[in-house]
Formats: sequence, structure tokens, C-alpha cells
Amino acid sequence: MNWNDTFLGAGPVFAQGLVLSLGLIVAIGAQNAFVLRQGLRREHVGSVVAFCAVADAVLITAGVLGMAQALGDRPMLARGLALGGAAFLAVYGWRALQRARQISALDVTASGQALSRGAAMAQAAGFTLLNPHVYLDTVLLVGSIGAQQPAPLQGWFAAGASTASLLWFSALGFGARWLAPWFARPRAWQVLDALIGLTMWVLSALLVRHVVNGL
Repeated sequence: MNWNDTFLGAGPVFAQGLVLSLGLIVAIGAQNAFVLRQGLRREHVGSVVAFCAVADAVLITAGVLGMAQALGDRPMLARGLALGGAAFLAVYGWRALQRARQISALDVTASGQALSRGAAMAQAAGFTLLNPHVYLDTVLLVGSIGAQQPAPLQGWFAAGASTASLLWFSALGFGARWLAPWFARPRAWQVLDALIGLTMWVLSALLVRHVVNGL
């Protein structure tokens, strides 16, 4: 792949990583609730947002580069993981569509005692690194899909996925006071889950097509 092909392909690959990562992290969960609450309290928001975004970026990059190296000489394993990733996205999309049928909302209250910077960072680390789904999403799933990209474009895929985390956590933390009423509305989450479900199905179909075209 020459420089011109790399430049032309960077945009779509960056966007694919961005959309995939957003679909995985935009959900009702403990980490998102914690970042939102810190934003409402205006306590150590920059530190918490930076930690969550950097942790995701490190895990995503390690996943993409590590999986690319592990799958480099194993095309059958690469196809198997790609199909497994497609199946996971299909199931994830189905679950998001099921959530869209339910009434739920993110708890946006800012109650509780004030946290020191150390305590806030410890909780951010716990919500981020002690969640097994984080490693499934970032290292295995995003890593295996990113490893399917041509070598010159793998960095763009990781950058897109990492940018999604930075944008999302920044919106939660720094935009908390404006976003809190929206997150408290169940209808908003139903619409969002429906969009996520459909997006995951599209990405799953694209991944299957990539595998089929590579046979």
C-alpha cells in the first residue's frame, strides 16, 4: 500500500474505529455514571476524564498491535476471530435493541461525600480496569477487528477508537450539567440503544463481508 492509498483509506478506517468504540462505551454503566457524577460535582473532572480516555487508548492500541502481531502468520485464526467478532457485534446489537424496548435511565444524582483527587482516581481505576468487559471490548474485540486492517492503517483504526473514548468521557465530565437532564430521560436512552443496535449490525455485516472477500 503506497502513501496515497494510505491517505485515502485513513478516513474510513478512522471512522470505523470511532463508530465501533462509541457503540461499545455509550451505555448505562458504573464507569459512565461515575464520570458523570464527578462532572456534576465539578471534582477532579480533568483527571478522571484523562485517566479513562488514556486507559482506553492504551488498551486499544495494545489490542490492535498485539493482535496484529499474533495473527500476522495465522490467516485462519484471523478469520475465525473476525467471524467471532462479527457474531459478538450481532449479539451486542440485538441486546441493545432489546434494551431499547425497556424503560431505564442513568442515575445522574450528585449525592455523596466529596472525594479527594486520590480517591477519585482510585475509583476511576477500579471502574475502568477491574471491569472484565473492558478487556473483552478493547483488547480482544477492537484489537481483533483493528488487526484485520492493512498494517499502515491499523494506527488510524486505533486512533479513531481512542478518539471516541476521549470525546465520550469529555462530554460526560465537562458537559455534565447540560447532559444530565438528557441522560435522566428513559426515552433518550431507548433511541440511543436503537441506533447503537443497528450500527452494531451494520459493522457485523461489514466484518463478515471482509472475511468472505478474503477467502
